[in-house]
Amino acid sequence: MIPGGGQPNMQQLLQQAQKMQQDLARAQEELAATEVEGQAGGGLVRATVTGSGDLRGLVIDPKAVDPEDTETLADLVLAAVQAATENAQQLQQQKLGPLTQGLGGGSGIPGLPF
Repeated sequence: MIPGGGQPNMQQLLQQAQKMQQDLARAQEELAATEVEGQAGGGLVRATVTGSGDLRGLVIDPKAVDPEDTETLADLVLAAVQAATENAQQLQQQKLGPLTQGLGGGSGIPGLPF
């Protein structure tokens, strides 16, 4: 209800919903264009993902490569990618959280974790 006892104006509600949709689309575009990094092994392995979670780059310092111990390298790669993905999820929550709260708390968008 609107203060003063009046009924909500349907046109206003539609305009607000359209603006929220545009803001959400703009935020998603910004996320796709933003890159975040995660690292493991004190920076020996660094992964770069977009704010929407797409892996864009992987840098492996030659010091991390031991032909006798590829399991450790694999663990470092996984840890770096996971750290980058967590950073992307935090960025998603920062950018999309305030926008999706107006939609009942969930994003309503397949693939987004909140």
